[in-house]
Amino acid sequence: MTAHSIAVIAGDGIGKEVVPAAIDCLERIAELHFLDLEFTYFDWGCDYYLRHGRMMPADGLEQLARHDAIFLGAVGSPEVPDTESLWGLLIPIRREFQQYINLRPVKTLDGVRSPLASREPIDILIVRENNEGEYSEVGGRAYRGQPHETAVQETIFTRQGVSRAAHFAAALASSRRGLLTSATKSNGIIHTMPFWDEIVEETVREYPGVTLTSELVDALAAHLVLKPWTLDVIVASNLFGDILSDLGSSVTGSIGLAPSANLNPEGDFPSLFEPVHGSAPDIAGKGLANPVGQIWSGAMMLEHLGHPEAAAHLKVAFESALREGLGTRDVGGTSSTSEFTAAVLAAIDVIDEIGASTASRPAAASASL
Repeated sequence: MTAHSIAVIAGDGIGKEVVPAAIDCLERIAELHFLDLEFTYFDWGCDYYLRHGRMMPADGLEQLARHDAIFLGAVGSPEVPDTESLWGLLIPIRREFQQYINLRPVKTLDGVRSPLASREPIDILIVRENNEGEYSEVGGRAYRGQPHETAVQETIFTRQGVSRAAHFAAALASSRRGLLTSATKSNGIIHTMPFWDEIVEETVREYPGVTLTSELVDALAAHLVLKPWTLDVIVASNLFGDILSDLGSSVTGSIGLAPSANLNPEGDFPSLFEPVHGSAPDIAGKGLANPVGQIWSGAMMLEHLGHPEAAAHLKVAFESALREGLGTRDVGGTSSTSEFTAAVLAAIDVIDEIGASTASRPAAASASL
């Protein structure tokens, strides 16, 4: 039995509902695939901040570093400034553990209606540079409260940061349809974005099977709405990737569906897996939250840990529940969080039974599952 130590931070709002739902599914998958997932729970987040004046303890990163992966729900509360909640927990984790790739799938799912008129299937991977760019810590404010009050925020691009994101994205594209789109704004941002363009182009030359297209981010946003099915892999800076992935999840039906992986590809540090959605305080505690983004993030975690079959089993299960019309309200269904979770658990068992019944059939028949 393969063992993995997972640090769990449910965080705030609906994170406290969708994380337990996803862990129920992960534990069932682990049992069927002979995995030992050892979950260690941390009560960090905005409630912790209100008690202690910080989002996690001073040695929080040291505690997390002992684990193979981190499973995060959501962070944020109306009672705590976003600058405290985000910069006190998630961003230090991403940067200390060099999780320089944020991978966000954007995909249409059967049983979920897209707001787009077209029914063309959408299957995009957005590779967001996750450690630098527009979300740097360089800058400041001066002359507070005076008429000439000034705020300065610096965008930081490094050759290493851009090239490693481009390498990751190009390798992904080469394993798919071979189409890579780079988000830029070099017509208006005259220093950093041409630098980004040059390094992406130079990097992609090493992948002869990949066709690179550079699109201005405003045009690319329109592209994501008008013809998203023509896109394959998108590589983008920290801010552009953040915005485009939220837009992408919306055109496929709901931001509640969207997963993400904050990856340290080399495996020197634990990677972190979280849904794209926020803490949604307006629906927290009402049993309305969609757990798909969290469950799908769990599947991405399984795949990262080296268990693609277990990950595929979990994905097929939640897709089956959606296909049967058992989704939550945000995707047109009537299920509560717990009801949808129960449907996924039932689908996991059904899929396992089907798999067991075909184990003695020829390999081609089994593979079709």
